[in-house]
Amino acid sequence: MKIGNITYKHPVFLAPMAGVTDKAFRYICKKYGAQGLTTEMISSRALIYNDKNTVKLAQITQYEQPCALQLFGNNPEAMAKAAYLALNYKPCAIDVNMGCPTPKIVNNGDGSALMKDPALCGKIVSAMVKEVGSSVPVTVKMRIGYDDNSINCTEVAKQCEQAGASAITVHARTTKQMYSPPTKPQYISLVKNSVSVPVIGNGDIYTPAQALEMLENTGCDGIMIGRGALGNPYIFENVIRLLENKPPLQITNSLIKSDITEHFNLLIEDKGEFTAVREARKHVAWYIKGRPGSAALRDAANKATTAQALMECVNKAFES
Repeated sequence: MKIGNITYKHPVFLAPMAGVTDKAFRYICKKYGAQGLTTEMISSRALIYNDKNTVKLAQITQYEQPCALQLFGNNPEAMAKAAYLALNYKPCAIDVNMGCPTPKIVNNGDGSALMKDPALCGKIVSAMVKEVGSSVPVTVKMRIGYDDNSINCTEVAKQCEQAGASAITVHARTTKQMYSPPTKPQYISLVKNSVSVPVIGNGDIYTPAQALEMLENTGCDGIMIGRGALGNPYIFENVIRLLENKPPLQITNSLIKSDITEHFNLLIEDKGEFTAVREARKHVAWYIKGRPGSAALRDAANKATTAQALMECVNKAFES
């Protein structure tokens, strides 16, 4: 699959997740085979105003490439200006967020609220494509519609393609569904059959088998994994191993412990110990989920205020 001038042998991507897919997490997922990354969603308005926290979110290291930068907003001119500014961070693509279902985003007319107005979706993509020219491709991540009575993903996809979008990712749920099952992957197939640009399937991929099922059942060109990678960055490598008919990676206690330590150290390096400890708590909870005594260890991790205290919880969880 090709997007812009980049060819992905096995298009297995990490989905953008607010508060999760920061530089440290992207690094770990890249280490285990994620062939394409995306930043956390970035406000077009905040980027234009050079907000210091937003500027930090936009940073992309060379190691992470190819990595896209995702923007959200509902004003074509502002999105175009932000797209131009985003070029300073050397993304491989600029992605338009038409999929976030959280109320604080949707209530501002951003994210998946855009799908209520397919013409506006097209105008936003068109303005961004005109602004960045051939510098980088503009892509779109959407849902299948706002609710069950307004599933319009094929219409939105066609508008975006006609406006110049180079690829479209479809999360197989409506806005109103948030992240609750069931997904409706048949709509990924409909989008795939309605446009000629690459279509990437997203939603409820927690195992390599589910990734293969989505590829086979929908005909999509690639898959994007979000929550299935939480505490399990190994899923990317194991999807690729399955596609190549290779045995799965053996995930040992020592491997997980080593990766948590590396992940945590990257967070400290990037954000300082105080912030890193507080942001690492949720990652530790995801890594240790389902292990003996995980509930008590999660509670202890959530109370940890130092790197040493948090790592003690990790060491206890992965004693072997």
